[in-house]
Amino acid sequence: MVEKLLFGLFALIIVVTSIGVIKTNNPVRSALMLVVNFFTLAMIYITLQAHFLGVVQVIVYTGAIMVLFLFVIMLLNLGSPEAAKEPVEVKRWAALAMGLGMFALLGAQVFSAIQGPPAGPMQAPGTIKNIGNALFSHWALPFELTSVLLLVGIVGSILLAKRRL
Repeated sequence: MVEKLLFGLFALIIVVTSIGVIKTNNPVRSALMLVVNFFTLAMIYITLQAHFLGVVQVIVYTGAIMVLFLFVIMLLNLGSPEAAKEPVEVKRWAALAMGLGMFALLGAQVFSAIQGPPAGPMQAPGTIKNIGNALFSHWALPFELTSVLLLVGIVGSILLAKRRL
């Protein structure tokens, strides 16, 4: 019962902060609301007994990615955006199309869930053992290529910073 209440509370916080990310004119406030959103998503993972995913969510998204976003926003000295050049009517139709698309995707997911679970034994998602086995067996090469790509990005940023000094 408590888990359901926490899940509902966290879902409400995610919806409110998501709307705040979209509606806020200040990019720093928008990024901070996104930090709260990512952290609350990690709490949802933890209430769903996927502790590893919750910790990774906090470390990777809330910690690293959002610090990078805030650094870039402050480095570029972005102020509040000016009025958009597009007419409001175009934005309304685009928002309506995206909303209908999201409801269609949600309906497809609900329909597939009603059909029943897939055949075969279900493994516990989000456990460290399952993620580690998948990461270092089937996904070993993409994992290593990603680490090389991150290393190239770090070395490139250091070289760019040294040229400016």
